[in-house]
Amino acid sequence: MDTFSGKVGLVQRVLPVYRAPFFNALGKACLGGLSVFTGQPRPTEMIKTALSLLDVALVEGNNRHFFHSSRYLCYQSGLQGWLANWDPEVLIVEANPRYLSTPGAIRWMKSRKRPVIGWGLGAPPLAGPLAGLRRNRRLALLNQLDTMITYSQTGAAEYAGLGFPPDRIFVAANAVTPPPEHPLPIRPDLEAGQTLRILYVGRLQPRKNIANLLRACAASPKDAQPELVIVGDGPDRARLEALAAEIYPAALFTGALYDDALEEQFRAADLFVLPGTGGLAIQQAMSFGLPVIAAEADGTQADLVRPANGWQVPPNDVAALSHALDEALSDTARLRKMGAESYRIVAEEINLDRMVSVFIQALNRSLS
Repeated sequence: MDTFSGKVGLVQRVLPVYRAPFFNALGKACLGGLSVFTGQPRPTEMIKTALSLLDVALVEGNNRHFFHSSRYLCYQSGLQGWLANWDPEVLIVEANPRYLSTPGAIRWMKSRKRPVIGWGLGAPPLAGPLAGLRRNRRLALLNQLDTMITYSQTGAAEYAGLGFPPDRIFVAANAVTPPPEHPLPIRPDLEAGQTLRILYVGRLQPRKNIANLLRACAASPKDAQPELVIVGDGPDRARLEALAAEIYPAALFTGALYDDALEEQFRAADLFVLPGTGGLAIQQAMSFGLPVIAAEADGTQADLVRPANGWQVPPNDVAALSHALDEALSDTARLRKMGAESYRIVAEEINLDRMVSVFIQALNRSLS
């Protein structure tokens, strides 16, 4: 296992429970110690946060939230005190200019001639009346960072396009689970009269476009309409349940599931669909041998979902999603082969162990 000998500090706006395994693994690889500073989300975000970590010091600050949606800003009180107490040799921050306390943390490190690593999705083109201001704030933040870690090759290209040195950009494909310890699940061929089961796992909020999935299922031929299981909770649940009752009453909403109950749903499914933004559940679904249909979003899906194991469709395009569903449901044998390829990808290429390894490489590079 690759290791880093120094003392590391890492700042997160919030620490979702699904990130705990990654931080636990990173903490084991940081021999000088790892401390994570984080705060709480707004109640309306309905994010389940981790309460503790293993081999990691978890320190909670006070998140002060301002405005909403595209104008959202956050200030984390207590960050400077944590820095003084922990005194990290390297600091990792989210490369998001909306987080108002980050520049002060960077200045604290720079005054001591210590490196700061940024961690971000990427830097897609900006639009709207404030695009110029937002671009300047983005560049001001990037110019203070020594190294960048991003989730995808798309993100790496975007940062490089803004002038960040390519040799200091590291791609750590987004992962939530280690290489699967279980064997590839064997799914039998369907018998006459059986229907395929589609699974969605994630938060229920508008940007996930779950309504499009309901509409696409409803558009399938009546004799071939799949079972649809929607796992998760969130502010959009009531609206989605009402829509399902109207156009696709067979849809099952389970609420949030974890551990064995969630694993049971992955094993029972035939196809995983993520019609909106996000992508962490894709890797988990692939570890259970599921082919994937994913909407093109922030670029992280491109590394996971390939022609050999699934379909990428344009966002907010119900017709394209319907076409991909029909194609997937028409050939069970092909679905099984695609599921096997999904399993291979997460076993050999994209998993939590690989993600930790890239972070350690970036940490060691930051001191060179």
